Parts: sequence; structure tokens; C-alpha cells
Amino acid sequence: MAEATIPEIDPNEVIDFMNVDQTDFGSFTLGQQIRHLEAEGYVVLPDMLDADHIAKLKSELADMPMRPKPYSEYLTTGAKQPQWFSRAVAELIGHPPMIEFLTKLMGPDIVFTRGFFQRTNPGSPGISMHTDGQPFGSSIFNYEGSSPKMLRVLYYLDDLIPARAPFRLIPRSHLSYHAQANPYVRYKSHPEEITVCAKAGSALLIPINMFHATHPNTDSSPRELIQFGYRPAWAGPIQPMKEWDPELVAAAPEQAKPFFQSLNTTGGTWGLEHKPEGMTTEAPGINPSRWED
Repeated sequence: MAEATIPEIDPNEVIDFMNVDQTDFGSFTLGQQIRHLEAEGYVVLPDMLDADHIAKLKSELADMPMRPKPYSEYLTTGAKQPQWFSRAVAELIGHPPMIEFLTKLMGPDIVFTRGFFQRTNPGSPGISMHTDGQPFGSSIFNYEGSSPKMLRVLYYLDDLIPARAPFRLIPRSHLSYHAQANPYVRYKSHPEEITVCAKAGSALLIPINMFHATHPNTDSSPRELIQFGYRPAWAGPIQPMKEWDPELVAAAPEQAKPFFQSLNTTGGTWGLEHKPEGMTTEAPGINPSRWED
């Protein structure tokens, strides 16, 4: 059988260097995972999905209607949010090992904000360096990206090898106060960016204000991923968003339903007191020692 022809990628789309991250994420303790995510701006959780789970997700997504990105016919995304197409994807929203980690990270009151399915076919150019967090809203993310605290969780359904559109990011960029960290700015590349490769079934987590991108797919097979957004319930958007369809939520799997809270859930309060009653003297979630197991 003849090998598949990989469409030629515009040389201007190619990043001509790749600093592959060699971190052994499989050896991390919970405290090390949280520290790496909070301080470096990303963490990989290996083996979140086994082979059977991946096969089920792929099977249910195989016939999902897809649409190309404006800049490439080879990079396609689901025509609708995948949890409304695939029962397995909907169940993944409440995936117990991920929810256990997110609860340790942000507390038990968690809001799911969106689902996204991407198929990066051979010949796809890379995605430009950008953030998903736009504090005043944007034409791409609406007001979802205006939430002050939010994570992206990316489940990889294929091995993320150097030739197959691996992930790029600028570590610690989410911490910068510099004007060049303007979340509305995009970059072609950055000299200190790194590339993250991971096995199928791994989950990659980043905060929405982390600068990230991908390399092109120069492999002969596509790379598929499912991406979710999660935030603590208090961290609502700055403007109202369209709510979930109640009929869709009612039909969702039971383990996903707790996370389909109102997209406008917020802990925002305008009238504040300097000395409110009932102030506590403990808050383990902000302990300087929270990275210690």
C-alpha cells in the first residue's frame, strides 16, 4: 500500500526549532503537580485515559460533523460542542480522576465552561502563540475568556510526537505583568518556548492566560484532542453569557451534571466590608505550603 502523501506546509508556517520538555511528570506527587501548574503554567497528567476509553471516544467522534479553521482546510474542529454529540465525551466532563485533581486545585464548586474537539490532519499548519484569556471578552471566545481564573484541560487521543502537531508554550508567561504579556497579542514563536510531547491518554492542563500554540502536523496521521474549560464557581465572566440548553443538560450523564452550572455563576460582590462578620483564620487553598505533600 502506498504511503499517504502529506500536503506541503507553507515554510512560513514552520517553526524551525523545538525544545522538547523532558520533565518526568509520571513521577510527580500531587503537590508537585499543583506547583508545576501554578508556577510553570502547565502540567501533564499521564494515563488519564486507557486504550479502551480512547477507542470509545474515537468511535463516537468518528462521524462528528467537522468544519475547517479559516486559515487551513487541514485543521478541523467539531461543528458543535462534542459533549452534545458523544455520550462518552459528556461523561468525560465528570471523569473521576480529573475531578479529584481539579477539586484539590480549585475547590469542590466547579463550573464547566465549554467543550471542543479538534482533528489536526496531516499538512495542517501550526496554531499561533496566543492565550485563551481575554479579560474584556473577544470575538473568538466571547466572554468565557474574561473569567479571572480558568483552566483548559486537553485530553490527547493520539500520541503527541514531535511530528504530529505537538503543543508549544512559554513557561511562566501567565505570571508576567509586562506589556508583552498582553493577552490579546499573538506571536509566531518565542526563543524560550518549549514543546510538550505526551502519550495518548494524557491530559495537559494550562491556565487560560498562558501563551500556547502548536507545531504543524508533518506526520502521516491525524492528531485528535478533546478540550474542556473549567473554573471555580466564584470566577464568573464580566458580561452575561448564553446559558446551557436546559434540555441538553437534563439529558447529560449524571456524573457530568454537577458541572453544568449556570455559565454566569459568580461570587462577585460589589458592596464589601472592611471587617465582615465570620472571618475565618484558615484557608488551605492559599497556604504557601500547599505544594508540600
